Amino acid sequence: MTSMIRKMLMGAAVMALSATALHAETMVIATFGDPTPMNAARATHAFEKATGWTIEWRTFASGTDVIAAMASGDVKVAELGSSPLAIAASQGVNLQMFMVSYAIGQSESLIAHNGSGIATLADLKGKRVAVPIGSTSHYSLMGAIAHAGLKDTDVTIMSMKPDQIAAAWEQGTIDAAFIWPPVQSELLKTGTRIVGADQTADWGYPTFNAWVANTKFAADHQGELVAFAKAMDAANKAYLNDKAGWTADNNDVKAIAKLTGAAAEQIPEILTGYTFIPLADQMSDKWLGGAAKVMKSTAEFLKSAGRIDTVADDYSGFVNTAIATEALK
Repeated sequence: MTSMIRKMLMGAAVMALSATALHAETMVIATFGDPTPMNAARATHAFEKATGWTIEWRTFASGTDVIAAMASGDVKVAELGSSPLAIAASQGVNLQMFMVSYAIGQSESLIAHNGSGIATLADLKGKRVAVPIGSTSHYSLMGAIAHAGLKDTDVTIMSMKPDQIAAAWEQGTIDAAFIWPPVQSELLKTGTRIVGADQTADWGYPTFNAWVANTKFAADHQGELVAFAKAMDAANKAYLNDKAGWTADNNDVKAIAKLTGAAAEQIPEILTGYTFIPLADQMSDKWLGGAAKVMKSTAEFLKSAGRIDTVADDYSGFVNTAIATEALK
């Protein structure tokens, strides 16, 4: 074998190894572990089959934790709420939104502890309200406070992760919390829903969870992300096409319960708190087409509330419509 042929073969081998490296390594995908149809698809390894990846689904407690993981390079693909997404984009984190996970409705709500004296938003004055700071729930809470004509300083906002909120609720050290399932479901056993994110959206503070990817990763692995988007869309459609069939004894619901820890009997009601949008509908100005504007308006509100220091002139670079467009072909 001549040295020239040997070099050619070695070069080809290196290229082959490089092309399959992602398949050999484990892909860490960040999620919040919400009881959604995605988890029923996860149970069948639908995403691995579609992308060819070996996936480790890593559950994060808050969007700020996801931002840190993406900024460090530990995570390339993640679920991220619209509020932390605006924060990340404003900070210049290299990521792009490529599809909507779901629009947030009553799945994120302000729950007041029974006996707290909170019956309306105006009653929040002087009360202790827990929320994961920097999350979509935090953004909705600030919107609700503003809508009620209150100032941030009128309410004692306590920064807590979901598990901390559950513990503080049991101990009676908080009066209310703006939070998502499964903790929300537990709080409702001894609390009352005051307002949901669907209502704060109507007041001008829309929230959603998005799927995002590292910018360079999205460019280098568009094919796999297209397959991922297709699998995600199929998972959501399986629910949308048969909502009534997703009862507590449904196998998909049982799979979701097993993966998320949510009680199977609570999942059907929890699912009604989310709005799952078919990928074809996400191309409209309301969603992907208008995502840059939503990011900017969210960032402007967060700046006015002292959560971030600067707002970018243009957020269009943080939205990737090519993946959804290709997935719909």
